[in-house]
Amino acid sequence: MRVLSTPTRLAAALLAAAALHGAPAPAAAADEPGWTAGPAAGRAATPRPYFYLAGAAGSVLEDRLTLANSGDRERTLTLRGADAYNTPDGALAVRPAGDGAAAAGAGAGAGAGGWISFGAATTVKVPPHTRAVVPFTVTVPPAAAPGDHPAAVVATEAGHEAAVRVHLRVGGPTLAALTVEDVAVHGSGGSAVIRYALVNRGNVALAPELAVRAEGRFGEVPGRAAHAVPVELLPGRRVELSEPWPGAPALDRVALTLTATAPGAAPATARASAWLLPGGTAARLGAGLLALGTLATAALLLVRTRRTRRERPPEPPVTAAAPAPEPELTGASR
Repeated sequence: MRVLSTPTRLAAALLAAAALHGAPAPAAAADEPGWTAGPAAGRAATPRPYFYLAGAAGSVLEDRLTLANSGDRERTLTLRGADAYNTPDGALAVRPAGDGAAAAGAGAGAGAGGWISFGAATTVKVPPHTRAVVPFTVTVPPAAAPGDHPAAVVATEAGHEAAVRVHLRVGGPTLAALTVEDVAVHGSGGSAVIRYALVNRGNVALAPELAVRAEGRFGEVPGRAAHAVPVELLPGRRVELSEPWPGAPALDRVALTLTATAPGAAPATARASAWLLPGGTAARLGAGLLALGTLATAALLLVRTRRTRRERPPEPPVTAAAPAPEPELTGASR
């Protein structure tokens, strides 16, 4: 697997295919050739694409990491455990060193990365053309919840990192639960894109599949058959995804139904409706409707003004006031 950036990303082949389906995958590797990190071979001496450990709460589990230096100089590698998680777009990553979410310690509140310990071998020197095997332990807290606890072991040298996935399952009841939410369609015809969110509401990692069904104004239109979603959805995580819809009509109002499934989980559905219009039509239609609405409002105000003037009662005629009598002066001579 390639070197991982910060936050470190796990290679897609290791995570999606190998993680859930057991397909072979390369060991973690640095961007610069010279050293690799991967699980030590088991009793069958066959390569392992990742670590798989299972045990009850309170147990201590053991495994071994292989560091292979194929270069001509000695390598000094630093080893640590880290939590694995989904980024918002569905990629898998591991917590960077020093992240509080992956603080060391075996407390029940710490992530599974904090349960991993290399003991005194946190720094290992590997001579040229040499393979070193380093044991590590995973101490599961007594109060650890049942289900999957994603983690990784990370090897670092001079800023280059390689992570190897640790599939850790704590014994107890498991629940596979999936929901699909926030469905929307952007564009139309061959450029249409469906956007949606998947949420893992259970305690085990899921490999989802998605099917799309669509109804137009005149009947069913081409959707998408059930197909694998290129993401491993970890417990408690939500990811926002998008995918092309090549069968979308260019001009129609559609009712869309998305059905998400995963092994062991009940099917989850979400619905949405949208107008699909040719490129630019929506903007022009919106502008036209706005202009039409403005004209209609102006016409309504004009009609109301004229009606108000016609219905206003006539004002009573103004009666001229009688002239006031002039005062008569007493004792005036004529």
